[in-house]
Amino acid sequence: MTVAIGQLTPDFELEASNGKKVKLSDYRGKNVVLYFYPKDMTPGCTTQACDFRDQHENFAGVNAVILGVSPDPLSRHEKFIEKHGLPFLLLADEEHKTAEDYGVWKLKRNFGKEYMGIERSTFIIDKDGKLVKEWRKVKVKGHVEEALEYIKGNLA
Repeated sequence: MTVAIGQLTPDFELEASNGKKVKLSDYRGKNVVLYFYPKDMTPGCTTQACDFRDQHENFAGVNAVILGVSPDPLSRHEKFIEKHGLPFLLLADEEHKTAEDYGVWKLKRNFGKEYMGIERSTFIIDKDGKLVKEWRKVKVKGHVEEALEYIKGNLA
């Protein structure tokens, strides 16, 4: 199953960096920036997380929450948050079920090796729980600003 623009997004429940289980449906009434990333503490993922951190107040200003999802365990998320001062929740999808539901668990190739992993992707979900915008195979540079501008222009 893969989510499609205009459809209700699949709900999920994942362990969050605040020590609680979080459901996507907990955020009805707010716009949600759900971003999937491969791995804490790697250069691209750190840049992306810090870009979201730096724009966090601007997202809050347009009634949007940021949720980051990776297959890393909570202990790694906690170190990542502490090291970079991230003000939003990171969710642990260790079984990659949510990544599969959103169609971002993919076969990847790197230096001649093949493995399964997260394809960096961002989904904008409106206050009613519908998917309104997606970016797949995200390039980090400028992406967070593009997501913010989309929300400002379409959902604020």
